[in-house]
Amino acid sequence: MPLAANVTSADQVRTVLADTFARAGVDGFVHARDLDTGAEFGHGGDDRVVLASLFKIPIALEYARQAAAGQLDPAGRHMVSAAYRAGGAGTDGCLYDVEMSARDLAFMMMTISDNAATDLLLDVVGAGRVRTTLDRLGFGGFGVSSCRALDDDIRCELGLAPGSSIDDQLAGITDERLMALGVNDPARSPSSTPREVTALLAAIWRDEAGPAEACAEVRSIMRQQVWQHRLVAGFPESGTRIAGKTGTDFAVRNEAGVVEHPDGKRYAVGVFLRTSSPAGRQPLADRAIGKAARAVIDHLRS
Repeated sequence: MPLAANVTSADQVRTVLADTFARAGVDGFVHARDLDTGAEFGHGGDDRVVLASLFKIPIALEYARQAAAGQLDPAGRHMVSAAYRAGGAGTDGCLYDVEMSARDLAFMMMTISDNAATDLLLDVVGAGRVRTTLDRLGFGGFGVSSCRALDDDIRCELGLAPGSSIDDQLAGITDERLMALGVNDPARSPSSTPREVTALLAAIWRDEAGPAEACAEVRSIMRQQVWQHRLVAGFPESGTRIAGKTGTDFAVRNEAGVVEHPDGKRYAVGVFLRTSSPAGRQPLADRAIGKAARAVIDHLRS
């Protein structure tokens, strides 16, 4: 899916992006950076965007930093109890308590976006420690929350029963009310800018976000993400490695990660979409993420 050879100027790339987003029926925001030269390209790169599950990246980083410093045992056992489970992927949808190591909580959080694993790991490492690390690294605008707090906000806004699965209670809720939820609004939900997100990824890939051992562990886990329908869709070539983290919530479709080409060139990229519908299945939007990432990275490579 290479960009046409004559599409090399920034204006031409923005035209490609605008067309891609229009065809998908979304508003799109993009930022990419060459991890070796520092070259950048942005399209709405400094606009605030909802992170959705991308806020799990700094939680994984804090886990890895504490493990590398000997402050946390990665093999230590922790119970994913009913207090954490709300229905969803991985342990979040289990019917019974699950015991898991701290490392595997991080693995489940990042590879399949397990919300229960996220909230338990956040309790283990400490939300305050995550915030302190982000601030000290210069990412003060990068928002973080527990999944439970976001779910509670949704229940409150929609008048849903507490302690029950949100998905099981959405029948009869209009699209207009779902689109107006705070989780879709960067002013009321964990948010950042596309540029800040790629800067955090760059710090992890350059071993600047903590000990080299910690950064390597985050990179390794992110390379094992299972979702293959967003960033990966733009880079089908054999030998190209992608490490990523998706984020999804009603009107939000995101993915940010690092694309590593066989020639050794590496690019951090984030694509953030606001859709026109809260539908759970939006394949045009998903594919637009891969197309947009490919366009901006091909531009940097040109």
